[in-house]
Amino acid sequence: MTRALLLENPHAEADDIFADNGIDVIRRDGALDEGELIDALKGCEILGIRSKTTVTQRVLDANPQLMAIGAFCIGTNQIDLDAASSRGVAVFNAPYSNTRSVVELAIAEIIALTRRLTVRNSMLHRGIWDKSASGSHEVRGRTLGIIGYGNIGTQLSVLAEAMGMHVVFYDIAERLALGNARRMTSLDELLKVADVVSLHVDGSPQNQAFFGEREFSLMKPGSLFINLSRGFVTDLDALVGHLKSGHLAGAAVDVFPAEPKATGDSFSSPLAKMDNVILTPHVGGSTVEAQIDIGHFVAHKISDYIRSASTDMSVNIPNLTLVPSQASRYRVALVHRNTPGVLALINQSFAEHGANIDGQILGTHGSIGYAITDISSELPVEAIHAIDGMEDTIRLRVLRRPAH
Repeated sequence: MTRALLLENPHAEADDIFADNGIDVIRRDGALDEGELIDALKGCEILGIRSKTTVTQRVLDANPQLMAIGAFCIGTNQIDLDAASSRGVAVFNAPYSNTRSVVELAIAEIIALTRRLTVRNSMLHRGIWDKSASGSHEVRGRTLGIIGYGNIGTQLSVLAEAMGMHVVFYDIAERLALGNARRMTSLDELLKVADVVSLHVDGSPQNQAFFGEREFSLMKPGSLFINLSRGFVTDLDALVGHLKSGHLAGAAVDVFPAEPKATGDSFSSPLAKMDNVILTPHVGGSTVEAQIDIGHFVAHKISDYIRSASTDMSVNIPNLTLVPSQASRYRVALVHRNTPGVLALINQSFAEHGANIDGQILGTHGSIGYAITDISSELPVEAIHAIDGMEDTIRLRVLRRPAH
């Protein structure tokens, strides 16, 4: 039986889907470090993680039986994708499933900080009654600056505008502005006009220390800062300095450069105990609805890959889906190096050994190629040995009677 190791508590919806597809699930609470993960993966063909577990080349080398990795979250920067691709390990994630949850948290924090609810709440908890409008504003008419105008940034743009906010955005990629949102030609331009700055950039290496002292200095006096993207993109010490000086009126941070591995572990931050700061433990996408959707989506994609070799929505293997005919008896799935002539060699091997090709599809992505071939005749062992022995072969799988 195929086994899946699930870490960091993805929703139980995933277990049911895996069970329906003949996949046995082993669960471990929290994240694992490299050595622990190497040992825990023994005998498992599937790994499911969230954001805290790092999958390194060493982990992959120690577990050649691993076929697929599911990131039950948006990002995949915690996985060495190049190493996974070069070993024929397919990686899947959930790029859209928690978008709404992150956006709703951003909206809630914009309102809470603009109305200074955190400060009022803290004072009442200390027994101080301060009924005052000082520093409190409506969000209507204020300017939201969105940095990173992808799936989350665009949906935030629409909801913020519906509340009467003006929206400006900056992205290094060419993005279509939605509604009345305005694209800024530079980050500096955005920072000078935004009353609220909200970060929604990805986890790529170039975003390391992306927002620091210089960027905070360019923000408007009395403005607000929100980071629901990645912890390593922000210099927290610089943020603390601008909050303490009064230059910034408040901040909300959901992600941190170093985060505890498991629920209940201790946490410390230079932002702690500041009344005008909202701190949340990386829960931007952690609603019941989002976690159900993520568990459902990722488990289905991995199950489809195991059962039928479909790589639809894989982040590192060419996305292919081949619908089998009634005559198909075998499916041969080959991950290979992207070099000329591979398909010709595959077909030559089948032809020389009398195999009848019923359907075939091939795709390439960077240095990786992926080919699916359906066979309607008996499958000659000699042909499989020949293909498996090709210089450019990375991983070969043979499935009996492709699933409909």
